[in-house]
Amino acid sequence: MTMSYSGTTALITGASSGLGAEFAQRFAARGSNLVLVARRVDRLEDLAQQLRSEHGITVTVLPMDLGRAGVGAELFTELAGRGIAVDTLVNNAGFGTHGLLVEEDPAVIASEISLNVAALVDITRAFLPGMLASGKGALVNVASTAAFQPIPGMAVYGATKAFVLSFTEAVAHETKNSGLNVLALCPGATRTEFFDVLGSDSAAVGRMQTSAQVVDTALKALDRKGTPGSVVSGWTNRVAAGIAQRLPRAVTVAIAARAVQDW
Repeated sequence: MTMSYSGTTALITGASSGLGAEFAQRFAARGSNLVLVARRVDRLEDLAQQLRSEHGITVTVLPMDLGRAGVGAELFTELAGRGIAVDTLVNNAGFGTHGLLVEEDPAVIASEISLNVAALVDITRAFLPGMLASGKGALVNVASTAAFQPIPGMAVYGATKAFVLSFTEAVAHETKNSGLNVLALCPGATRTEFFDVLGSDSAAVGRMQTSAQVVDTALKALDRKGTPGSVVSGWTNRVAAGIAQRLPRAVTVAIAARAVQDW
């Protein structure tokens, strides 16, 4: 069954491109009003204008840097002041770093953890009570297949996504008797700007998916009568994730190291 989100509002972070923009397109097509959050206001405005024209929905654009302490309360207060209640939240904003930890910039690592972990938790906590009261939407946190094993060469990124997966599955269980569907989405390599920011495509393990394919996976899971706490996008990624969970930990670490290193 395809769920309608008509009359609801979806807040999407990292909405200026890639998975975030694709989620915006899909929820708009299902009748949801949107709040689009990212740093690049020009891209957000272009997307907002397109979606208003195509779907006749309300789109609110909020250019924000989410990697700051207290951003959840800040975002919630801003929207409450505009009379906007959020039914669906897609925590998509995040980035990765690639290289040996000893060579990484500490400031960049701190920003990576702040955005991928702290902001995601903070925003989720800020909007969760309202979403539970509504019972009409969903919480989607974008994790990664990187969550299923430690990744030497992407140690911080892999750990942040392992956190997102664990956190989201726990929240899904905590809220299982509500009308809110909670999902950790675990894509593998996807054709987005992620690898441009990463600075290397050597970490693109396996067959690339498109943003549309990944969001298809998420929406199919949300449309199910019993939405799972997590879903891996792509059958080869599902197989690889399953194998990683069954092999000895030292073996999975060695395999991951060989897969992503380019030094």
